[in-house]
Amino acid sequence: MEQVKILVIDDDEGMTELLTLLLSPASSEVIVANSGQEGIDLTKKRSPDVIILDLMMPGMNGWITCKEIRQFSDVPILILTAMDAPGVVAQALDVGADDYLLKPVSSGTLIAHLNRLVRRSKVSPATPPPTSTK
Repeated sequence: MEQVKILVIDDDEGMTELLTLLLSPASSEVIVANSGQEGIDLTKKRSPDVIILDLMMPGMNGWITCKEIRQFSDVPILILTAMDAPGVVAQALDVGADDYLLKPVSSGTLIAHLNRLVRRSKVSPATPPPTSTK
């Protein structure tokens, strides 16, 4: 994984600890927020390269958190949740999420999705795609 700053927003401290252990060796920094509001504040202060966001949190849930972050930032947001109900993926994408994975997920799959989101966000629309030199 490229060296990136990842913000994990999840009220489950066990999950944030696990993600920190999985992602720290592969990334430059893992920042943790255990509530939606804390995640919004850290997004403003720390400018992460990508956010991992849970949907099911007390108080400010993941949908509201995602919508609030979209008011001021285009940072890629990956939803990582155990919620597997019809329409949930579409609803999450509609409020501004960029990707959606179900818990549990393998670390390899998670890292691949994060890399893809970071790569996409670093390519500006004015930059032409690389050309093959054969």
